[in-house]
Amino acid sequence: MTDRALDLLIDEVVLGLADEGAVARLEALAARDPDIAARMEQARQRFAPLDETADELPLPDGLWERVQAQIDTSATSKPARPSAPDNVVEFATLRGALNRWRGAALGGMAAAILLACVLGWSMMNTSQPLVVAVLLDTQGEPIALIEGGPDNTTRVTLLERPDVPSNQVMQVWTKPDADGPPVSLGLLNTARSRVLSVKGLPEPHPRQLYEITFEPDGGSPTNLPTGPILGKGLAKAPVT
Repeated sequence: MTDRALDLLIDEVVLGLADEGAVARLEALAARDPDIAARMEQARQRFAPLDETADELPLPDGLWERVQAQIDTSATSKPARPSAPDNVVEFATLRGALNRWRGAALGGMAAAILLACVLGWSMMNTSQPLVVAVLLDTQGEPIALIEGGPDNTTRVTLLERPDVPSNQVMQVWTKPDADGPPVSLGLLNTARSRVLSVKGLPEPHPRQLYEITFEPDGGSPTNLPTGPILGKGLAKAPVT
């Protein structure tokens, strides 16, 4: 399974759109692989605001009773067949079809409502970054894309999956002041792209330096870069 397919499966499971087999398969993978478990938790946190903004919309009172009554009326209005066992089988089949249709209808309605909420929430929360920086390694190859937002959020999109040394993590840094010390923006514990948020920093500006270093597990002990530099680059303002 590709990373893209796995990410889609994780999103479907977290949003409640996957079937029971897919849920069981992903839970089994997460139990064996801490990285997959961490990606599931990140997905839950990413979609958590939906729980705070979405109101429960119950179905109209008596909906299923009216549907059941219509089906019962249709069933009893049909001419009786000469064979009683056939009638019993047909009615049981009809009730089974009703239960399956009811479950499919509820699942489809829930999926449609949830998808609309996700798309709406994503569109409302997408903002134009103030700066963009491409971080290059020592060979000049791009390894990460940095997008700095006006609300002190920094989106880090990895362009390569780095080989993180054992017992180390990646730490993201920036220098709001060219003459000041580097400031930590956060850790990339699972070598996955993510959004970091730090309060108290000024808005990012063009020519601001960003870099990613390898640091001991838990982050730099000095609150300054100590490990090898994975990539670095200067920010530029995107053309609007």
